[in-house]
Amino acid sequence: MKRLPNVVPRSSTLIAGQPTETTTWPSAFLPANDKAAVDPFYRVTPLRSAETLIPRVLQGRGTRSASSFVARGVAVMAEVAGAAIVDFVWPQRVPEMLVAQGRAQPLGLSMVLFLHWSPDGQVSAMVRRQMALWREQGFTVVFISNAKVPAADWDAVGEYASLLIQRGNAGRDFGAWRDAYPIATRYFGVPNELLLANDSVLGPVRPIAPIVEAWRRAGEGVFGMTESMAPKPHLQSYLLLARGERAVGSVVRHLLRFQNSRSKWWIVRTGEIALSSRVIADGLQCGAVFGYAETCRAIDPVTRRELGLRFAEDATPQHWPLNPTIHLWRPLVERLGFPYLKRDLLRAMPDALASSAPWRPLVTNSDAALITDHLRIMGLR
Repeated sequence: MKRLPNVVPRSSTLIAGQPTETTTWPSAFLPANDKAAVDPFYRVTPLRSAETLIPRVLQGRGTRSASSFVARGVAVMAEVAGAAIVDFVWPQRVPEMLVAQGRAQPLGLSMVLFLHWSPDGQVSAMVRRQMALWREQGFTVVFISNAKVPAADWDAVGEYASLLIQRGNAGRDFGAWRDAYPIATRYFGVPNELLLANDSVLGPVRPIAPIVEAWRRAGEGVFGMTESMAPKPHLQSYLLLARGERAVGSVVRHLLRFQNSRSKWWIVRTGEIALSSRVIADGLQCGAVFGYAETCRAIDPVTRRELGLRFAEDATPQHWPLNPTIHLWRPLVERLGFPYLKRDLLRAMPDALASSAPWRPLVTNSDAALITDHLRIMGLR
């Protein structure tokens, strides 16, 4: 492990146009008939019991034709099989890591391991804003990049991070969290709150303080944002908070046993899905702020039309499980107060950068500017 020079202090502090958590966030962009549907008092809902297992390949099946479903199944099998062969012949090793201390002072026993990646290593203003907001919530920020970060961006990140780690892109987010945790604890000790975060979500477009308050009100356990149902109920891993000694220990044991893979599908299975199973097996609370059943109840007429005729009945999403951040993004943001948009959602959306894109009316102009700038850095044109 190599150690980079510490980030040198400089005078600039705020990102231009960056709102803080005390900013009044306007709700005027919500349709009038939906303003009352946004519940400002968030709460954690326990994961549903896994009475039946739903093959993960069926997630979103109800929105697809038979031919597209078969094509997706073939693509998944090819991705998993191809990665397994390459991993067997050329196993991914733990990458060499570069470590530097940032200018931000540690804040206590709450820590966020924040993973970044971009094609050329640039760190967008949106990502820096996300780190700043986590600091406002009391988290010591450990910035991890799976890319080679330019010197100017590395210096800018040091304004918000207490520790910066650069590594190769092996094992994606779970591999990065696994490798960074032992290094971070050498500097800051074992946390009693451990937040796992990555930059696959865009925003926030709503305040995050009420979300963090809901997690903390729930007590000891492992809590996330959204619940997914396939192959069984689990927390989606773009944001996960472990609270309390037992919960942190459960998550860390899972991370340290994680093995790198080149298959994204396999990483989701052995990283994300298996984590919720471990936490529940350890007898800990495991819940989401946006439960799947609650999200399905909030489906609006526009989303129902987009999903297709199969979803004319309210109970259909229970039988044809959907990815809530992809298929149910509109009711999540518009009706339930979900504070993010998934990057993969906008990547698949036609003309996502256009002012007429369907997500634009749901966010402020300043948020839209940060999001579009980030997407351009990620290669979306």
